[in-house]
Amino acid sequence: MPSEFDKPYDPKEHEEKIYKLWEKSGFFAPETRPPLADNPNTNKTFTIALPPPNITGSLHLGHALNATIQDILIRKKRMEGYAALWIPGTDHAGIATQNVVEKELKKQGLSRHDLGREKFLEKVWEWKEKYGNIILDQLKKLGASCDWSRTRFTMDQEYQEAVKEAFLHYQNKGWIYQGERTINWCARCATSLSDLEIEYKEEDGKFYYIKYGPLVLGTVRPETKLGDTALAVNPKDKRYKNHVGNEITIQSVDSSVPRDKEPKLKNLKIKIITDEAADPEFGTGVIKVTPAHDLTDFEIYQRHREIPVLKVIDENGRMNKNAGARYEGLKVKEAREQIVTDMQKLELIEKIEDYKHNIAICYRCGSVIEPLLSKQWFLKMSKLAEVAIRDVKSGKVKFHPKRWEKIYFDWLKNIKDWCISRQIWWGHKIPIAGVDDVLDTWFSSALWTFAALGWPRASLAPKGRATNSDLETFYPTQVLSTAHDIINLWVARMIFSSEEFLKNPPFSDVIIHATILTKEGKRMSKSLGTGVDPMDLIKKYGADATRFGLVWQAMGGQDIHWAEEHVVAGKKFANKIWNASRFVLQNYALASSKPPSGKKPGFLGVSKPGFEELGSFFLASAADKKILAELRKTKKEVTRLIDKYEFGQALHLLYDFFWHEFCDVYLETSKKEPSVEVLRHVLCESLKLLHPFMPFITEAIWKHFGAKPLIIEKWPS
Repeated sequence: MPSEFDKPYDPKEHEEKIYKLWEKSGFFAPETRPPLADNPNTNKTFTIALPPPNITGSLHLGHALNATIQDILIRKKRMEGYAALWIPGTDHAGIATQNVVEKELKKQGLSRHDLGREKFLEKVWEWKEKYGNIILDQLKKLGASCDWSRTRFTMDQEYQEAVKEAFLHYQNKGWIYQGERTINWCARCATSLSDLEIEYKEEDGKFYYIKYGPLVLGTVRPETKLGDTALAVNPKDKRYKNHVGNEITIQSVDSSVPRDKEPKLKNLKIKIITDEAADPEFGTGVIKVTPAHDLTDFEIYQRHREIPVLKVIDENGRMNKNAGARYEGLKVKEAREQIVTDMQKLELIEKIEDYKHNIAICYRCGSVIEPLLSKQWFLKMSKLAEVAIRDVKSGKVKFHPKRWEKIYFDWLKNIKDWCISRQIWWGHKIPIAGVDDVLDTWFSSALWTFAALGWPRASLAPKGRATNSDLETFYPTQVLSTAHDIINLWVARMIFSSEEFLKNPPFSDVIIHATILTKEGKRMSKSLGTGVDPMDLIKKYGADATRFGLVWQAMGGQDIHWAEEHVVAGKKFANKIWNASRFVLQNYALASSKPPSGKKPGFLGVSKPGFEELGSFFLASAADKKILAELRKTKKEVTRLIDKYEFGQALHLLYDFFWHEFCDVYLETSKKEPSVEVLRHVLCESLKLLHPFMPFITEAIWKHFGAKPLIIEKWPS
């Protein structure tokens, strides 16, 4: 009886040592995984690309759940004899990383402009080398069995060449162009953002009803009145049919009057047009059209080219000279307060109402987004979107759960050309002479599944590997597991990118895992103190218990209201597995010294016998037959559920079988006259089934039963 079973299971004594043994063995790499005898999957590959976390990030519960799901799949496929490859890596995260380094410089009283581009990028690389792999080290603590020898980074030289190749390919097809459009602008980050890179938060604001001659209209942004070039009503709105197509004279604030003077009125002429974008049910049904500062208004302008465009806010988030001397230089919020005060004095405001509304903020720094007219680089999307839609409609790519297809289709069917340029320094430079912009981070990550495997040419294959063999052997990947909030940011873009460059989809299945919320159902937030650090859970309960708690709550793709009690349950379950294993080992020790009458001794320390080797003479009781029948059903059902990506259901089934059928019923019966071979067989098969979910404790126990590590044992058939 091994002495380590004399005390309760302590993950701190086992997890780090076991992970080092796994890494040293090389079994995470498909080439060094020993072949299984009689393996029908010998020539089959199974590949997953880890969604590359930002180098600025640290592990949160969503990351931990996603990594656990991928690890379950990889470990099972590895045990089934596949050449299973899990590709790890990190994303350079252009805006986020630049912000972090700029904050560090600010502490020294410096800005990136003080250093200049070259010196600043040196600082970013220094930061990356020091902090950029923290999240990968945390994934190791969780038990992730990635092939770390293949770790990639989206700013590696080889990857940069792949991004350049992709850009030039699109450019040669005439799909990349520079144009002036109203885009989302973050003044804090000093860059453009795509529609998918902004978030929304609810704010208590004001709704202002402003007099426009004979009409009244409502707005939450009165400062943009200075850039109005038309008014619009719905073509079906009969209230305003007599005004449509006419210019009306309105009174407005004379913006040429200095701020230190009392405001004055000024007569202006403005045209009234019809457009479907005007909602008759919203406000008064009349909207002001400010093409340079509203994305919808810019689309109206594109349909009505006769109206002018006037930009009154600059890239620093301040009013420019077109706003007039009275407002020039004011921040947007200051200008709003000033113009409201002026219009109230001039009796141009009919009323003001309290108003709750969602405001757009930068997904990286949280600053309010200003839509601005800007000259940017765009990628034409119509043809690419058609391909991405076709792959999912045809079933070449399947979403799990299927309901997430709707978000995917809705975006692609209403897609706009992709603004791919960013006005920052850290990232992939647009490969056009004289252009200082870099590419949107998602442009490079859209190539991840194949660029990480050596695309586009043989010289890009990872060091030490046969020329381009990774791409030929392991592409396309099979499964992508990710969060629902990047279905359009990343999943759709990977699909059309792979079709464009390799003529097939990058994966066949997309698992959209649950979102983990607080117990009250709100989004977790570190700043609000409602976030949960998986590293704290691992330190307190162990990695197996943490993985158990995550997967246990992942049922059917519904949002998870986080409850730490399930991690506690995982720790208790680990102890149950440990104690049951001790009982089996004790009985084996007794059986080895004095075999029970009519039975053969066990063979501790060598490969366990399969069920067919047990022989009917071992089945001394009805209890033996029952537990083996239950085991057969459990193996079949757990395999089916994992293959259907129903991980929570599989874990619940395993838990019920092991705790109740095996421990509560069979072990209690076995205490009278144990059938040691049945005990050993059921335990060993259970450890195999549990291994993808709880790899550390199962490996720690397995060394007392198997001749080789559990990570490369054969999956129960």
